[in-house]
Amino acid sequence: MADSSFDIVSKVDHQEAENALNQARKEVEQRYDFKGTGASVEWSGESILIKANTEERAKAVLDVFQSKLIKRGISLKSLESGEPFASGKEFRIVCTLKDGISSENAKKISKIIRDQGPKGVKSQIQGDELRVQSKSRDDLQSVIALLKSSDLDVDLQFINYR
Repeated sequence: MADSSFDIVSKVDHQEAENALNQARKEVEQRYDFKGTGASVEWSGESILIKANTEERAKAVLDVFQSKLIKRGISLKSLESGEPFASGKEFRIVCTLKDGISSENAKKISKIIRDQGPKGVKSQIQGDELRVQSKSRDDLQSVIALLKSSDLDVDLQFINYR
């Protein structure tokens, strides 16, 4: 019998991120405490740019955006936000969405599977994802449970389970 396998990936649904950004933008435009403060949230190439006239308001806009991401089912582990910095008379925060598993995180995940996972489970790094193989589907299920319970700083999805 052939080995069973699944892939571990870290992907962000960009349409959902776009929807969350639009919802956050609308809320910032509507809310009374943001009126006349120059507060905004928008795409700037591949990153997200948050602007406001004070550092606290910029952080408040980031908080609104994060709440919209959570409501849309996007983990905050995939959002990387920088510190607020002054740019002229306004404060800015640059955020990026992390896609793919970095090589150091892939090595960490592979080590967790090797050290704590069932025997006979093999994992191999393929670019920005991992493939996990085993003869037993039950072992694969236990690897998924192990990784879900692990405290990793990357949002994982498990796909192509066969």
